[in-house]
Amino acid sequence: MLRPLGRRPWTCRKCLSSQRSRTFESAASTIPRAHTSYIPADHGASGKKADDDTLRRVFDSRQFWKDFSYKRGLGSKRTGLVQNQYLTSPEGFRHFANVSLQKCQAIVTKVLQASTLDEYRALARNLDRLSDLLCRVIDLSDFIRTIHADPQIQEAATQAYALMFEYMNVLNTTTGLHDQLSKAIANPDVTSHWTEAETIVAQILMKDFTNSAIHMPPSERQRFVNLSNDISQVGSDFFGGAEPAKSQVVFSANSLQGLDPLMVQRIKKWNNKAPVPTAGIVPRLVLRSVRDEAVRKEVYLATRTSSSRQIHRLEKLLMKRSELAQLSGYSSFANMTLSDKMAKTPEAVSNFLTSLISSNRGLVSEELAQLQQMKGGALQPWDHAYYVHKRVMEYSQARRSRELSAVPEFFSLGTVMQGLSRLFDRLYGVRLVPQETAAGETWHPDVRRLDVVNEAEQHIAVVYCDLFSRPGKHPNPAHFTLRCSREILADEVAECASMDGSVHPNDGMATAVDPKTNTLRQLPTIALVCDFQEPAPNASGRPTLLSEQSVRTLFHEMGHAVHSILGQTPLQSISGTRCSTDFAELPSVLMESFATAPEVLALYARHWQTDEPLSESMMRSMDQDRQAHGSIYGAVENEAQILMALVDQAYHSIPCDQAAKGIDTTEIYHRVFNQYSSLPEPDEIRPRTSWQGFFGHLYGYGATYYSYIFDRAIANKIWQDVFLSGQAAVDRSAGERYKNEVLRWGGGRTGWECVAGVLGENNPSNADGRLVEGRDEAMREVGRWGLGRDGVSG
Repeated sequence: MLRPLGRRPWTCRKCLSSQRSRTFESAASTIPRAHTSYIPADHGASGKKADDDTLRRVFDSRQFWKDFSYKRGLGSKRTGLVQNQYLTSPEGFRHFANVSLQKCQAIVTKVLQASTLDEYRALARNLDRLSDLLCRVIDLSDFIRTIHADPQIQEAATQAYALMFEYMNVLNTTTGLHDQLSKAIANPDVTSHWTEAETIVAQILMKDFTNSAIHMPPSERQRFVNLSNDISQVGSDFFGGAEPAKSQVVFSANSLQGLDPLMVQRIKKWNNKAPVPTAGIVPRLVLRSVRDEAVRKEVYLATRTSSSRQIHRLEKLLMKRSELAQLSGYSSFANMTLSDKMAKTPEAVSNFLTSLISSNRGLVSEELAQLQQMKGGALQPWDHAYYVHKRVMEYSQARRSRELSAVPEFFSLGTVMQGLSRLFDRLYGVRLVPQETAAGETWHPDVRRLDVVNEAEQHIAVVYCDLFSRPGKHPNPAHFTLRCSREILADEVAECASMDGSVHPNDGMATAVDPKTNTLRQLPTIALVCDFQEPAPNASGRPTLLSEQSVRTLFHEMGHAVHSILGQTPLQSISGTRCSTDFAELPSVLMESFATAPEVLALYARHWQTDEPLSESMMRSMDQDRQAHGSIYGAVENEAQILMALVDQAYHSIPCDQAAKGIDTTEIYHRVFNQYSSLPEPDEIRPRTSWQGFFGHLYGYGATYYSYIFDRAIANKIWQDVFLSGQAAVDRSAGERYKNEVLRWGGGRTGWECVAGVLGENNPSNADGRLVEGRDEAMREVGRWGLGRDGVSG
């Protein structure tokens, strides 16, 4: 399969990631009324209040949810999964794929036969619809095959996915599509009639064509395909093949003092020897708790030394990527990968990261000085986890309070969802409304449906919340766009009407008419997946209670969702989260700042049983606790992420002609860490470690690992300068500014234009307009903003 450079094929920039009306009267009277959204019983303030109360109860009471959803399910006609009219049975997936395939083929024929000006002017929109048809099947089938418990549905969804994926690969080699788009872009009489969105989509598609080698002669294109397949295979082997050079390190049990005695007993052998494995939780516990520095040093060495096989895989991966970049006409893989990102060049990323290292250095020095004082001597890399843990334990014992231990009592899942809705209402004028699900609509009875409604009571999105753990469910939290928003043209509606009226232009999924343009829109349909524990049946009505970290996680994923909800562009290729990779995390990271801000906590944090609000003293305790933990390890944790991003850049910025002679990843890793780390490895051990073999993200994030910390730096700046600059963080004018300058654009505006727009021309960081253009100085400026002390995770 052609999956060039680990990127999405030209037809879809997001749909293959591994890892998103209340009805109005429709302008298209031919749309079957059976497929429209629900009509609210009450459009007034009392309805809004009732929705708010219901929102809390549908997540906090299993019985309430059963009763609530039962009302509609009783006697109702069975609908398809996520309201898709085809997906009422396993066979429906195959039918859905075949119908979509026929529509795709008709569009391909139309594009290939285009000859008149009007036909070329329609090209960008036709190709966007082609992308939408493919994504409709691929996005939804890929999600359902991993989340649904029914093996028959899993298999059918997999078949639908495979059919459309194979067809997408055929399109990747259809040179006529590239040629027609090239003709359209080269003709001013065509491009002058395109909207800004059509122009951007055409440019994106042409860039993806180029990165798919479709413009190359057949022999070179075949070599490109072969290299891409090799990279996929070697990369998968590297990602899944992390292994230390030694499987264990043996000590006497007596030398493990400080480690939990039960753990020592578990690993101890008959002769008082205790083999410590070099992978998993045990070595991390040893580094954190064993008093003997010599033991910690030995375990540190073993856990930072990869097997020679794994290092060989990495070096082969890097050389294959470099060869692919050279074939594509780039000087390095990083140059090829970054050309359509905010950063543009490896030099710009280096400017950002080195600037960030400098802005973080003072905080790192403070943290390390405190730990060195605790040790009473020179601090070594194998000491850090031990003394951090010691400081945290001392702090926790000194500040142990009933207040902090009781905080989750104020974070029931229902109150947190209620808080999110209230926050969105106050910032953006949209709220979350629980909706009864029809029979067959969801993949599991625990899934709650929320409709997103604006201040005019217009339905603008659907969110399916699968938030509770269950056997076999993947534990990682995630946001999935099951269907993007876009305009549905009149000829599409007419096409469906000609098919006996039973076919819905959005496959039965949510649509609404935009009152401003009188155009029909397909609404974004989103799935949020988390892994929160439900209380036991005998828990006396206790709901799911979230830790502060879980609250942040839920806010983070909702940040992606609100980007999909509000980024409703005319074309699906640039809607919602379909933006530059190094900009996609900004909305979700920013949402984490709202999660525990006092003004936001006041909106929702209430005791699950008494409804008592979280007190100001508890809020202060939470804030002090976060700041204290951040001051112990936050800056060093940030530096670790910066160093990993620097290693990623160093590996992927090697000039192609130099890479062809061989790559010594261990030498490069040590050179970067020795130059930038505040706690480098001593010369005596440096040649013996090869940590890079454990850096699995080098495959999935090749040359873009900087993206998360880049977006965190921007999010911190927007939080401080936009939301904390006025009278209150929960401020409608700040929310509208952020929505209009960032969220509503999706990928239809460069990230730099979004950042410059939301900060404003009077912001000192943008005084000379340096942000709008991006480039090296803009990246360096973002590095100066820093990351704060919260710490980041990779």
